[in-house]
Amino acid sequence: MNPKIVVSAIIVIAFVIFGSYSFMDSNLEYTDIAGALKSHKKVQLKGEWNKDKASGFSQEKAQFTFYLRDEKGEECKVILEGAAPNNFELATSVVAKGRFTDEGYFHATEVLTKCPSKYEAKSEEVNKSS
Repeated sequence: MNPKIVVSAIIVIAFVIFGSYSFMDSNLEYTDIAGALKSHKKVQLKGEWNKDKASGFSQEKAQFTFYLRDEKGEECKVILEGAAPNNFELATSVVAKGRFTDEGYFHATEVLTKCPSKYEAKSEEVNKSS
């Protein structure tokens, strides 16, 4: 068999495997805390920041810690590698990408925030125009 064909086939197979792995890693399912605890894989945990519990950045560990409450009212501790995302204090909802650890906290590799839109009308303005 021609060595060029063999090398080309190996390269194509390697790219297909790498592409599949990259797609599977980026295709994370949304779940709540109970689902994340059961899955033991990387997921997207959606909820809101519980401002009543302690949160902060540890310079020694370079980690940001906060508590997330999901839509069912369950809470968990989230530890993000790195600093808090921009506008975290203004967030109306939070999505943490990561997985639960054996220590019982959610280890996030990325946290996305949804802030109130400056284009949304305030409820008072909507009521006045009705």
